[in-house]
Amino acid sequence: MRIVYIHQYYCNPRMAGGIRSYEQARRLVARGHEVHVITTDITGGRRSLGWRRTDDDGIQVHWFSVPYNNEMSYGRRLRAFAEFMVVAAAKAAALKAELVFATSTPLTVAVPGVVAAKLRRVPFVFEVRDLWPEVPIEMGALRNPVTRRLAGALATFAYRNAAEVVALSPGMAAGIAARRPSTRTTVIPNAADLAMFEVDPLDVKRFRAEHDWLGDRPLIVYTGALGAVNGVEYVVEAAHRMRTLDPDLRVLIVGHGKEWEPTKDLARKYGLLGRTVHMWDKVPKAHLPVILGAATMSTSFVRPIRALWDNSANKFFDALAAGRPIAVNYGGWQADLLRETGAGLVLDPTDTAAAAETLAAHCRDEDWLAGAREAAHRLAVERFSRDLLFERFEAVLTRAAA
Repeated sequence: MRIVYIHQYYCNPRMAGGIRSYEQARRLVARGHEVHVITTDITGGRRSLGWRRTDDDGIQVHWFSVPYNNEMSYGRRLRAFAEFMVVAAAKAAALKAELVFATSTPLTVAVPGVVAAKLRRVPFVFEVRDLWPEVPIEMGALRNPVTRRLAGALATFAYRNAAEVVALSPGMAAGIAARRPSTRTTVIPNAADLAMFEVDPLDVKRFRAEHDWLGDRPLIVYTGALGAVNGVEYVVEAAHRMRTLDPDLRVLIVGHGKEWEPTKDLARKYGLLGRTVHMWDKVPKAHLPVILGAATMSTSFVRPIRALWDNSANKFFDALAAGRPIAVNYGGWQADLLRETGAGLVLDPTDTAAAAETLAAHCRDEDWLAGAREAAHRLAVERFSRDLLFERFEAVLTRAAA
C-alpha cells in the first residue's frame, strides 16, 4: 500500500524529539508498504522555499522549511500551522496514495489530509496526540469565543472525514467520542523502544564517572519540552527542599522550550544551579538511553489542569523502556498504571515539599527501586513495546484501506 503520512514535526533518532512517526513508518516500509512523510524542517530555524527529499531507512521524507519553536507567541505559532497546512495540502495532493494518514498536533494537519484523501478518492486516517480544542481552552490559550468555535468545528471536520481515528490515550478517545460518537476510534499510546534503550552497563558507569557532580549519587532526570504545559519548575522547587533532606541527591533537566530560562533562573535563585540541579540543552533521541540508564528515577510533569492528565508523554514510555521508575505529578491513566503496578510514584500536583520527601525517601530505598525497575520493564515488554503496538497500528490502516 502507498501511504502519504503527514506529520508537521516528524523527527528521526538523530534529531531531538519524539520518534513515533519514524518508528511506525519504518516498520510499515519493512512490511512492504511505500511511505511518503510530509513534514517541516525546523532544524535550521530559517525559511527556505521549495521541498527537499531524504531517505530515512526506506521512508521517503519530504521537508519544507517553516520556522517554529515553542518560544514563539501564540499568534506566530498559528501562522506556522497555517503555512504548513497550505504547502502540505498541495504536496499531499500531488503524491499518489492509497491511504492518507495525518497526525496532530497541530489540529490543522487534518486539512491537508482530508483534501488529499478526497482528491485521490482514498481513505483518511487521523491520529490525535493532544485533544484540541479542549486542552488550549482549559489552559486559557483559546479565549476568544469565535476562535473556540472555529477550533471545535475543525476537530469535528477531522473526525467526520476520517475512516478511523487513532487516539493516544483513553481520555483522548473519550473526548473524540463525546464530539462525534459515530467515529471509529482505536487507542494506541506512545510506545517503549526496548532495543534502543538497551544500554551497556559500562557505558552508564563511564557516563557517571565523566561527571564529577554525579558519580555514585542518586539521580532524578527530566527529559523533554520545557513548555507552558509542563511546569518543570515543580522539580526545581522540590530540589530546593531535597537539598536539605539529602544533599547528595542530583537533578538533571534535559530539554528546551519557552520555560527554559525561567526554570534556570529559579534554580539559580535557590543556589541549586550547577550543584543540586543541572540543566542541559536538548539532545538527539539516540543520546537519551545512556542518560536514562544512569538515572535512579525519571519524571514527567504537567501543570495542575485536568485536561493534561490525558497526555501520552514520550518520556513516560522511555522510562519504561529503560526499566526506570517514573514519578508523575498528575492523575489519569498513567497514574493509575503506576499505582496498579508499582512502576513509579504519583506525586501531589502542587505540594512540592511533600514531593521532595517522597522522592528523597524512594531514591534511597533499594528494595523499592528494584521492584519498581522490574515493574517498569514488565510494562514495557508486555503492554507498551513498539512492536506490539505497531501491530495494532497497521491493523487500523489495513482496515481503513479495505
